Amino acid sequence: MAFEFTDSNYQEIIAEGKPVVVDFWAPWCGPCKMVGPIIDELAHEYEGKVVIGKCDVDENSDMAAEFGIRNIPTVLFFKDGKIVDKQVGAVAKPTFEEKIKNLL
Repeated sequence: MAFEFTDSNYQEIIAEGKPVVVDFWAPWCGPCKMVGPIIDELAHEYEGKVVIGKCDVDENSDMAAEFGIRNIPTVLFFKDGKIVDKQVGAVAKPTFEEKIKNLL
């Protein structure tokens, strides 16, 4: 199951230094519904190696604002607490896998 990022927990998780992948989404977003199951699969496949999760932008506007999220879905890739890659829009699973492998 993908980790649930919130306004109250994201700074601590990202600061730990582990590779982190955050999917910014909303329940009303059609393309987000395509990306969501892929994020869930990847969270299971990379469990223990990468923290992979989701942030509902409607419920966590502070986190979305901090990272300048204007379009969803947007997936940010963090390494050592810094953004190293970004994917805007719905793409196929291999695209996400390639970006995650670059984190490791």
